[in-house]
Amino acid sequence: MNKKVAVAMSGGVDSSLTAALLLERGFNVIGVTMLLADDKNISDAQKVCEHLGINHHVADFRKIFRDEVENYFVAEYLQGRTPNPCVRCNREIKFGALFEFAKNLGAEIFSTGHYARIIFEDGRFKLKKAVDIAKDQSYVLYNLTAEKLAKIILPLGEFTKSETRTFAAKLNLPVADKPDSQEICFVPNDDYKNFIATRNPDAQALQAGEIVFADGKILGNHSGVANYTIGQRKGLGIAYEKPLYVTKLDVDNRRVIVDTGEKLFSTTLTAHDAHWIYKPTLPKTLQAKIRYGSRVAKCTVTEDENFLRVNFVEPQRAVTPGQSIVFYDDAEVLGGAVINA
Repeated sequence: MNKKVAVAMSGGVDSSLTAALLLERGFNVIGVTMLLADDKNISDAQKVCEHLGINHHVADFRKIFRDEVENYFVAEYLQGRTPNPCVRCNREIKFGALFEFAKNLGAEIFSTGHYARIIFEDGRFKLKKAVDIAKDQSYVLYNLTAEKLAKIILPLGEFTKSETRTFAAKLNLPVADKPDSQEICFVPNDDYKNFIATRNPDAQALQAGEIVFADGKILGNHSGVANYTIGQRKGLGIAYEKPLYVTKLDVDNRRVIVDTGEKLFSTTLTAHDAHWIYKPTLPKTLQAKIRYGSRVAKCTVTEDENFLRVNFVEPQRAVTPGQSIVFYDDAEVLGGAVINA
């Protein structure tokens, strides 16, 4: 009997092609979709499943998603940090609750439309970057475990995005031309400021305060620390002889600290909540990304009692508390952690 595979289907072209490819490979495929709000994507996922002739199941995750992702997102911003909700969702929801939901449906294997690769090599399963580096999503998957890697298939890791579109069109998938989502899926109109204010309007981080230079000189006012992020230049509303950037957020004193561009660069950071898929002997020279869109940079990672210390060979721009730092050994993802400062 062919193995039963549950494909996490969002209604988009990536997950839809994933289901189609696995069906072509002879797997017994079912679709599983998360209900997170009044989700219009569920109907698209259902249409694809009908087109492919596979069963479709919906998991009502509205409560757990609100508790684990939305509330986390809001809390981080209100503490002056900039979270990555996709990392959190993959850990707690997609490869957590949905993974278990699929297992309870009898699925032996779980699959998603992420652009990353899982390869069995040197006696263990490894998470590696996608062939299409421009589309690579291995960064947001660093919380996976070796045990889960053995039960996950990521078919799109070998493809470019244009190839995905081409294959989807050839298979006449109903969503072949559906645009990719560029926004945070749970924030209406990508207006995260309003989303946070609606959830916790009286928070200290949403109160007006001062924009100050690094030496304490007051340059202007702001509408709430939570509305800013490290490295931000636009929207400050202040005049100065040089371009200024946000370098620090002081929630307690309701201050946004700014400085010139060169002050944004740092060669060191600390990080907490470390997770290793495969933990190397530390200290170790690795490569790392300090945010999803950044380039990998050579660094040395050491371990203290409750955190990691990372020293870079080249200075990194706008190290941002709340973002994840992800560690690579060439193409392999070894693990990651959440940046302190």
